[in-house]
This record gives sequence, C-alpha cells and structure tokens, in this order.
Amino acid sequence: MSFLNAEWRKLAFANYVIDPNILTKYVPPGTELDIWEGKCYVSLIGFMFKNVRLLGVKVPFHVNFEEVNLRFYVKRFENNTWKRGVVFIKEIVPKPALTFVANTLYKEHYETLPMRHEWKENATNRSVDYQWKKNGLWHSFKVTADLASTEIPTNSETEFITEHYWGYAKVSDTTSNEYEVTHPKWRQYTVIDSEIKVDFKAVYGADFEFLNDLEPTSIMLAEGSEITVEGKKTIKV
Repeated sequence: MSFLNAEWRKLAFANYVIDPNILTKYVPPGTELDIWEGKCYVSLIGFMFKNVRLLGVKVPFHVNFEEVNLRFYVKRFENNTWKRGVVFIKEIVPKPALTFVANTLYKEHYETLPMRHEWKENATNRSVDYQWKKNGLWHSFKVTADLASTEIPTNSETEFITEHYWGYAKVSDTTSNEYEVTHPKWRQYTVIDSEIKVDFKAVYGADFEFLNDLEPTSIMLAEGSEITVEGKKTIKV
C-alpha cells in the first residue's frame, strides 16, 4: 500500500536559473544536481492537494488543501540507471498534522501557515492564485493561462521540470531519505500572464533573498493528476 494517495491539481511553476553553488549545502548525500542544458533550476510551485488518503484512509480536515514549495532537482545513479528527483527547500501547507508527519518520518522541511487559493475561468482563459501568510504578510503566486490543455513536448524544459519521480531529503552529511512519487505524464496550459508577490528571504531564508530581484526564466501551469507517495528508504554514503 502506498504511504499517500492524492491528486495534485493546477500546478503553477516559476522556474529560476541560478548559480549551482548556492545549492551545494542542500544536496542530499548520494545525489548530485540534475542540470538541464547547462542550467541549474530552482522552482517555486503552488498547487492543490485533493482527495488525500494516508495509508488508504481519509483524515478529517486533511483531504483538500493548498501547498506551495521551493524545490530544486537532483539525480542518483543506482542499478545502472539515473533516478531523477527533487529536493525541497521548504513546503508550506495549512495543515499541522501533515507538517508533523512529513518532518518526522521523511525529514522534510514543512511549515504550517494560513493559506488560501482561487481558481477562475472565463470565456477565454483560466487563472490560479495561491496565497500564504508569513509574518503578517500575504504572499502570492498567480498564473493566467489558456483554457485548453496540450501535451508536454518530449525533451522540453517543461518535461524536465515536471518529470522527476523521486524525492530526496538530507538527514545528515552521510544519510538521506529517498521515496518514490508516481503519476502519469501531465498536460500543460499555455501561460498568458503571471504575478509573483513573495518575500523570498522571509519565507525561504537569506540564501534565497536574491530571488526577490530575479525574473523567472519560465512560468508553467500543469493540470496534474492522481499521484502516490511511497514509503521511504534510507541511503547511507
């Protein structure tokens, strides 16, 4: 049985190309940075968790909720193949029980904050807006896109960003946690406009303050799908 079953829906991505040296201390042992066409990415992502079931059971008041995270991309060579994964700088959710479980069992970096979202559609476009409150200030990430979805092209930047199926968390200088995430290939919406109002230093720490003055390299909106998060494995190097 999977540890968690859910849907991830309307995933908004803001992708930044950054100096890989910034991420050195965050890279879990046993992994290395996953670079695409010579570029190192960090992504701000907002989406909805829907129909969440923990070990097959729906937990009251924890079935549908927002998440916003900041993540980067790594890979691990095992059994003659590359596992492509993500590492989270921080994951923000409005549910304290989820924060407790993820931080305790998976050694992730969840934080519980007030959150809200708004999805809108009109005759010509759709918009998604994810907001979270930190230190008395509401931060937000809004994307406006086409109504119709399209396939994500093979070997594209969007495929690179969305097609990572492992999660890694640094436990110590010699130990990491690894877990598999499963989902079908997603579809995307062509982005028309976006707005990011985030104090990255306040939310993610001084190491990421520079994102306040950096324009995203790309903005994406994916429909998402049903997903699973499998049990964790410990890696020692």
